[in-house]
Amino acid sequence: MKLIVILAIVAVAVADKLPASPVLILHSQQTNPDAAGAHSAEFESEDGIKVQVSGSQGPTGGANLIGSYSYPLEDGSIASVKYVADENGFQPQSDLLPVAPEFPHEIPEFVLEQIAFAEEERKREEREGRL
Repeated sequence: MKLIVILAIVAVAVADKLPASPVLILHSQQTNPDAAGAHSAEFESEDGIKVQVSGSQGPTGGANLIGSYSYPLEDGSIASVKYVADENGFQPQSDLLPVAPEFPHEIPEFVLEQIAFAEEERKREEREGRL
């Protein structure tokens, strides 16, 4: 099930990049689940899309997956994502993903002003007996 969801995400991510004509699949291989639940799939298309995933049955019965996918961007560079999907959820790794700034970081002045204003309002309401 997770494999289907992941492949659907990949399909949506590259759908607007697909040409109007059919794209040749250069390589496609799939290993169906064995007795232990191990499975894998991979493919590569002529337009540069590559998908690889392998998995096994997790301890709670769900699928544990490890995989990657990549596709060419308009500027000619390659977008790559590696991931693990298991009982801890989908955990992607990619230079494409936003990264939060390290903390502590400088707090913008407008944020400090809003905090001060909210504190003043709280004190005023407290004095007026509304809290």
